[in-house]
Amino acid sequence: MGPLEPDPTEIIVGLICFFLIFGILGRIILPRLEQTLARREDAIEGGAERARAAMAEAEDTYTAYRQELAAAQHEAARIRQAAAEEGAALITAAREQGQREREELVAAAHAQIAVDQALAAITLRENVGGLATDLAGRIIGEPLDAFAAQRGSVERFFADR
Repeated sequence: MGPLEPDPTEIIVGLICFFLIFGILGRIILPRLEQTLARREDAIEGGAERARAAMAEAEDTYTAYRQELAAAQHEAARIRQAAAEEGAALITAAREQGQREREELVAAAHAQIAVDQALAAITLRENVGGLATDLAGRIIGEPLDAFAAQRGSVERFFADR
């Protein structure tokens, strides 16, 4: 028996082993391999599908966020404008109130000055008249109080002025 004439037992045992291994591969290992490949393909395709869905949802969320942000910025600008207008109105009102108070203080001060001038004039007339008669009495050597009171010379002097 040589290489060109094989032993039939070896051929039969080889064929049985070949078909047995082919059967095991065909019936057990290849279906499991196909299932594993199908699951991987599903995971890959499903992952890509889920990624696209997540991307679309993220885009929608981002668009909604941008719209809310624009609305919030618009509202903030409106609030700032209203606060600026209210501040300007408060400043104007405070300025007007300050003007009124200043005018009242100035008027009160002018009235007080007029009263003080009148009191000073009255006090001056009394004191000047008394001092003038005392001085004249010292110069003459006689008291002139009675003379000044009778004649009203001090009042006539101030009346002429």
